[in-house]
Amino acid sequence: MVNQKKIEEAVTLFLEGIGEDPAREGLRETPERIARMCTELFSGMEEDASVHLQKTFSVDRNEMVLEKEIVFYSVCEHHFLPFYGKAHIAYVPDGRVAGLSKLARTVEVYARRPQIQEQMTGQIADAVMRYLKPQGVMVMVEAEHMCMTMRGVKKPGSTTLTVAKRGCFEEDTVLQNNFFQMIKETKTE
Repeated sequence: MVNQKKIEEAVTLFLEGIGEDPAREGLRETPERIARMCTELFSGMEEDASVHLQKTFSVDRNEMVLEKEIVFYSVCEHHFLPFYGKAHIAYVPDGRVAGLSKLARTVEVYARRPQIQEQMTGQIADAVMRYLKPQGVMVMVEAEHMCMTMRGVKKPGSTTLTVAKRGCFEEDTVLQNNFFQMIKETKTE
């Protein structure tokens, strides 16, 4: 659970550490604002993905399901700067499917933690395998990292892609290629 008082104290020390006056009019309420923001940004620390993936529906056919372009925002655990992008999740059911919003909620559980993209991608795939019990799952995450764009190497627009494959997706290149092709397909209006 987020300890708002400790965050407020830490932000006050931080402001003093960078040479600011925490009592200055524009900064007076900043420690409290940041503490409230942390409650929202790190709400995934207290959530369990199983809650979202428990409700399932039976299906007659076990054909691939893809939920693509799930927008997420996260915070890099190394620099505490944002990274954001889109997640794509495909799975081959084993007689049961989850409601579509449940996949997006699963992404949120893991995105709303101090995180690295590589780990988050695997956590999403593992949660879908563990709780939905499909024949296989494949997850691709594409994100821009502010720790690379506004500091350090300073390369805005660069994107990092990570992929996790479980079950039938691990060796089946036809399934993998179908996944990538479906992600590329544009929406028709």
